[in-house]
Amino acid sequence: MNDRQKELIRILALHSDGYKQVKELAGELDCSEKTVRNDLKAVEVFLQAYPAASLIRKPGLGVRLSIKQEEKSRLFDQLYHSEIKSPDDRLLEITYHLLVNDRPVTLTQLADTYFVNKNVIKNDLAMIARWLERFNLELTSRQRLGHIIQGGELQKRNALARLPELVSSSAGNNKEIVNLFPSYEVNIVRQFLKEMQHHFSVLKGEGDFESLLIHALVMIKRTAQRAPIQLESAGEANVAETEEYGIATWFLKRLERTLNMPFPEEERVYFALHLLSSRGTHHPFNQAKGSGVTEIVEELTSKLQKLTLVDFSADQTLMAGLHTHMEPTISRIRFGFTIQNPLLSEIKKKYPYMFSMVMLALEEVETEYHLTFPEEEAAYLVLHFQAAVERLHRKRNQAKKVLIVCDLGVGMSHLLQAKLEQSYTGFDVIAAVGEWQLEETLREQPVDLIVSTKPLPEVDVPNLVVSPLLEGKDKKRLDEFLQSMENEVQADQAMDTLIELIDEKFIYLGVQQEHRFEVVELLANGLMEQGRVTSVFPHSALARERSSATSIGGGIAIPHAHSEEVHRSTVAMAVLREPLEWGREQVSVVFLLAIAKDDQVMTKPLIQAISTISENHELVHRLTEAGDATEIMWLLDQ
Repeated sequence: MNDRQKELIRILALHSDGYKQVKELAGELDCSEKTVRNDLKAVEVFLQAYPAASLIRKPGLGVRLSIKQEEKSRLFDQLYHSEIKSPDDRLLEITYHLLVNDRPVTLTQLADTYFVNKNVIKNDLAMIARWLERFNLELTSRQRLGHIIQGGELQKRNALARLPELVSSSAGNNKEIVNLFPSYEVNIVRQFLKEMQHHFSVLKGEGDFESLLIHALVMIKRTAQRAPIQLESAGEANVAETEEYGIATWFLKRLERTLNMPFPEEERVYFALHLLSSRGTHHPFNQAKGSGVTEIVEELTSKLQKLTLVDFSADQTLMAGLHTHMEPTISRIRFGFTIQNPLLSEIKKKYPYMFSMVMLALEEVETEYHLTFPEEEAAYLVLHFQAAVERLHRKRNQAKKVLIVCDLGVGMSHLLQAKLEQSYTGFDVIAAVGEWQLEETLREQPVDLIVSTKPLPEVDVPNLVVSPLLEGKDKKRLDEFLQSMENEVQADQAMDTLIELIDEKFIYLGVQQEHRFEVVELLANGLMEQGRVTSVFPHSALARERSSATSIGGGIAIPHAHSEEVHRSTVAMAVLREPLEWGREQVSVVFLLAIAKDDQVMTKPLIQAISTISENHELVHRLTEAGDATEIMWLLDQ
């Protein structure tokens, strides 16, 4: 919008109660009537972003802007306070406008609106199109008409509710999308949601509140635009019998009175389903024989036991947690709802092995129970299983032989020993000696760790200085020290596993594929041609990649497939000439994991080794600069 067009909008908005002749507008703007007519066309395009505003033309009367007061405030704010949008803001607004409008918009119109060239808009639309695929939506281009989003209403609403995820800087923050709705509606919905929570205690946390706020705002917007939600009739009948349906009725009646707009029955059911999925209520959909929570939890746990070789069945804490968590999860999936998981990227980076195993296990569960678990839901399940592994590890941890060095007397030595043994069940304190006895003691028996009340020069055994009273800060430092010792040993063993499985003839340098699927296909086909994997392996690896991008941060990705399709365990590797978009990350180095069923014990240390590489930015850079496969192997062996 140029300054004259903005002034035209301002004039029409200030006189929205009456009509303005084109001749009159030309006089006020000091331009020709033809220019005003052309500007009115530009204004109409601009107003597509404001569904509650439209130009009305009547022969003999002129032109009038029909607009609600709250929409008028937002329009003025856009015109005069945010004239040049940041790239992230532009992406969010373009996507929002495409999702809520049924009319195509052209590159020229978008470029003029945001004061950028068409190539910038083309790049924006390409990014938007890739993001929309997650919701089974398609951004299509109609010749001479423009771009429009094709897909179901439920999918569009899911995308709108998770719009902040489109830009990485907004992950986990809903403020940007809330600002796209009229402040009047936002305040009203917030108020009624708080009253609903006060009366019915239906929401579990702040995240549920914010999620429901956005879904309610989207519902209001789409109802006003006469874009109804379509639900299965069987689902409507079941939901109508629930307590949540009554709460939804209570909530929507208040909205109807305040906003003076009726909500159809489908919207009442739609809102009740959101309450059901956030509340975790036992719903009839989840009680059918052979398709309930218990069966799915048992099946998932069984699959993971086979993949990880960890016995989860005896962990009652895990089973209870999975049952509690899975109830709302299954409801969301069956209703077609999606959630925002602000921890997704962090979980994938921190627990790449468990995330990969959970995704593989879910593939089999999905086939059997006709469910599709998005990676956002899978990431929450990862936390449950990872916690179980760590509980089991603590039980199995072998006792460390600990030597106490203290020159403060027998009483203080015994006190420190008692505190250590009380706080750390895995400690076997072999002795408490003075520094003058240290050398002789180390000669006589092996020691894993020395805990000392003073610094010890020139001692090869890992050691840590603590207060003789073992205060809270000492325990924290000791915990961190023990963890670093264990990680160092595991890292060395894991890297040996990686080097053992990498074959130089499956290392590809300077790879230039345009899409991550092409990279996976290149590596998988290479293994297939050499007889390392079956002919089904490439398809299986691509299917796994489509379900969830396998990037783990640090410029690394680890595509993989089921062990049944592997003849001989091998790791293939691709070093990309330029970083490639891999889900939400940029990736430069790809490790394709092909692990045979008999070698499943190798999978965990293998992924741990690659995870360690991803945290070493210098090593990743040196791998991308390597001249040949021999240098790659040398770098990994350092």
